Amino acid sequence: MAKNIKKSAKKEIEIVNIVISSSLEKDIPLEKMAATLPNTEYNPEQFPGLVLRIKEPKTSALIFSSGKIVCTGARNLEDVEKSIQSIIKSLKKLDIHVTIKPEITVQNIVASGSIGMDLNLNVLGLKLPNTEYEPEQFPGLVHKLKGTNATFLLFSNGKIVCTGTKTEKQVHEATDLLIERLKKVLEK
Repeated sequence: MAKNIKKSAKKEIEIVNIVISSSLEKDIPLEKMAATLPNTEYNPEQFPGLVLRIKEPKTSALIFSSGKIVCTGARNLEDVEKSIQSIIKSLKKLDIHVTIKPEITVQNIVASGSIGMDLNLNVLGLKLPNTEYEPEQFPGLVHKLKGTNATFLLFSNGKIVCTGTKTEKQVHEATDLLIERLKKVLEK
């Protein structure tokens, strides 16, 4: 936590989506998967990947014939692991045996919450650098937080969405830095 954050800004933020990529390092017969497994969508004329919806934990995976996977919807890394294991188990039913432990790379974390303070988005749109604010198009202000990979959506009621980070620690550091910068801008 940043030291000079006033107590009035009560930060509450939680991870709502983790996007990862991985590889099973083996060719996957997508047509066979689509024909055999429930909760799949495969339309190769439209998109080269198969969509597999996993019930528990509730996630979705894009699986490509090369064995590459993109998984979304998990709220923690434990659920990511469970989702990958679920895919491997589904493939085993088709007599496709994955013998490696797939390496998981976090591509993006999306977090949402509140910073516990009302925000005048008109003022922030003028005074805060790296922002886009067009209230006729969208009620939130988009702010790219300089010095980080984080991009925030800010709403007048203090609600926020953070994207672009790759660890939970980065989410919290970026949010603390955002609060500091907002206070500096709003104090002027």
